[in-house]
Amino acid sequence: MRPLVLRSAPLLLTPVLLVASTFPGEFRVSVQYWALACSAAAIFLLGERWPFPVTLALSALAVPMFAAQAWGLSGLVPYLGAVALAELIARTDRNRLVVTAAAAWLAALVLGVALDDHAQRWGAADITVVLAAFAIPVLLGLYLRGLRQVKVAAEAEVRAQERTAMARELHDLVAHHMAAIVLRTSVAEHVIGGDADPRIAEVLEDVHRTAADSLADIRRWQAALRDPALYEVAMVEPEALWREVEAAVQRTRAAGFRVDVDIDRGTVELDAMARLTLLRVTQESLTNVMKHADPGGPVRVVIARSDGGVEVRVDSTGIGDQRGGLGVVGMSERIATAGGRLAVGRRDRGWQVRAWLPAS
Repeated sequence: MRPLVLRSAPLLLTPVLLVASTFPGEFRVSVQYWALACSAAAIFLLGERWPFPVTLALSALAVPMFAAQAWGLSGLVPYLGAVALAELIARTDRNRLVVTAAAAWLAALVLGVALDDHAQRWGAADITVVLAAFAIPVLLGLYLRGLRQVKVAAEAEVRAQERTAMARELHDLVAHHMAAIVLRTSVAEHVIGGDADPRIAEVLEDVHRTAADSLADIRRWQAALRDPALYEVAMVEPEALWREVEAAVQRTRAAGFRVDVDIDRGTVELDAMARLTLLRVTQESLTNVMKHADPGGPVRVVIARSDGGVEVRVDSTGIGDQRGGLGVVGMSERIATAGGRLAVGRRDRGWQVRAWLPAS
């Protein structure tokens, strides 16, 4: 609310300045100046979304206002261009835009003096005003940009420290226990040999495989958390993605569900984060199936191209409301981070998870 109020201030104050500069019988602000001034104040409102075009537009409008005979407080209105320039420099790191906008504002100041027929051109006062009106917004904008960059760097350092601490916890606590599970199930498989009930051997093999896969995931996350360029880490290799999806399907089938799969393995290119999101959404959806769906009920998994991206759809005969669980919250956060969409809810007599991810 506060930024909107500040940005609206010129639109509210400009008519007041114009009225205050009108002296009956001596000076009256022209209709043309009113139109230019109010247009500049209205355009300034758009600076939050389009700072560069707004800066250029205000510089262009400032030229006829500088050249006009403006007395008193009405002469402050053209300097909205200086405010816009300072804001642009503070918000962007693209120096080419800054140089272009600064040159446009300087040209407006010079042309304003050159076209002003109501004052002596290029006196000491004119030179001082031009230099001050150009230097102050540039220096102020550079100062604010520096503060922003320092803040961003400090926040990045804090996030890096947090990721490093999480990586240590994953290694010291979770990875240790997962490694112990892998070792103990391996020993158990060796001890029972071939004399045990095949169902026990199958369960132990599944536990061993699941724990080993989880340990590999944890190690990938450790590497990702320690890397400042998190989005560039190939946490799930392209060729491994479909193997992981198939493993999740097989675990669901092993739990007694009939799973029909329709996967387009030639889907469009996905970046590392989108691949990981696709895999986790599929895994979490199937985990929810095993927790909430009717035992033995049909399950359908579809991964296909859609609207220039990839759609994941998991249909089941679930009867419980899954939306209150943390798994769905986690899926929503992942999808939002990857720039996709997620819909979870009842459909016909079952339950559907539907996610869409953009291509890279």
